[in-house]
Amino acid sequence: MQAWQVHENGEPSEVMRLEEVATPTPGDGQVLLKVRAANINFPDVLMCRGHYQVQPPLPFTPGVEICGETEDGRRVLANPALPYGGFAEYAVADAAGLLPAPESLDDAEAAALHIGYQTGWFGLHRRARLEAGETLLVHAAAGGVGSAAVQLGKAAGATVIGVVGGADKAAVARELGCDVVIDRRAENVIAAVKEATGGRGADVIYDPVGGEAYTQSTKVVAFEGRIVVVGFASGTIPSPGLNHALVKNYAILGLHWGLYNTKNPKLVQHCHEQLTELAARGAIKPLVSERVPLSEAAAAVQRVGAGVTTGRVAVVPSLPNGATA
Repeated sequence: MQAWQVHENGEPSEVMRLEEVATPTPGDGQVLLKVRAANINFPDVLMCRGHYQVQPPLPFTPGVEICGETEDGRRVLANPALPYGGFAEYAVADAAGLLPAPESLDDAEAAALHIGYQTGWFGLHRRARLEAGETLLVHAAAGGVGSAAVQLGKAAGATVIGVVGGADKAAVARELGCDVVIDRRAENVIAAVKEATGGRGADVIYDPVGGEAYTQSTKVVAFEGRIVVVGFASGTIPSPGLNHALVKNYAILGLHWGLYNTKNPKLVQHCHEQLTELAARGAIKPLVSERVPLSEAAAAVQRVGAGVTTGRVAVVPSLPNGATA
C-alpha cells in the first residue's frame, strides 16, 4: 500500500515521503481500516517536527483522525494507533475506540467531527460549563479547532465572538455564525471585546493559540469567567500570573481530550452521541475547506502548520492525483 513515512524530524514538506510499504497487521484488540478520509490536525505537524507530547518511533505515518471502513463495510471514526497513522491507504486502530460515522456527514466531514468537536464539547460543556446567554470568545475562530467551538457555542445558545487573523478568515468566521468577528491584524482585540460586551468581558474564552492570545484573554475575561486552554498553536506556552486570576476572580482550565479515552471512555461515547444528534439536525457541520489526494498530503500538512488554512483540510486517498474537491 501507499503511505507517508517520516524517517527524521523536521518540517512536514521536507520529512514526509510517500512510499510503498507493507499493509500493517493489527495487534490484539486492533482492526485494519481502509482510510476513506484523514483530517489534518496540528498535532500531525508537531509530530513531524518532534515537538508533540507523543513521539512515535521512526519511521511513522502521521494522521491521528480518520473516517475508515471496516472489513465488513462499516463506516467508522477512529484515532489510528501510531506508527500506522491515517495518511495512508490503510491504518490500524483499537477496536474499542471505534465510533460509528454519522450518516448525515460525508467521509471528510465525519472524520472532522472527532478530535476538534470532541475537544470543543468537553472544553465548553464539561470543563467551562457554558450556559445559554453567556458570551463565548474563540481565538483562531476560522481554524479547525476554533470553527468547531464556534458552532458548538452557537448550538448552546451563547453569543460568540470570534478572533481571526486576516480578512479572508473573518469572512469564514461570519459564515460559521460568529455574532462578532475581530480581525486581530486590523483591530485592537482587547478594545474590541470590551466594546462588544459593554466592558463586561467574555464569560468563557476558548484558546487553542497561547502566546499573545492568552495574554489578551486575561484582560477581557469577565468576573467569574473561565479560560479554557486547549493548545499552543502560536508556539509559545504562556506562564500565567496566578495572582491575576485571584484578583480578577477567573478560572484557568486545562483540557487534554485524549485523557478521557483512558480515564473515562464512556464520556467520549456520550459526547459522540451528542455530536451525532447535533449534526443530524444541522446545528453543527464541520467546515472542510479542502479535500486533497494522498499524493498532496505533505504539502497540505505544511499549510496547516503555517496557519494559512481555514476549517479542516482532508486527505482523501480515493481522489485521483491532482484532483481536489
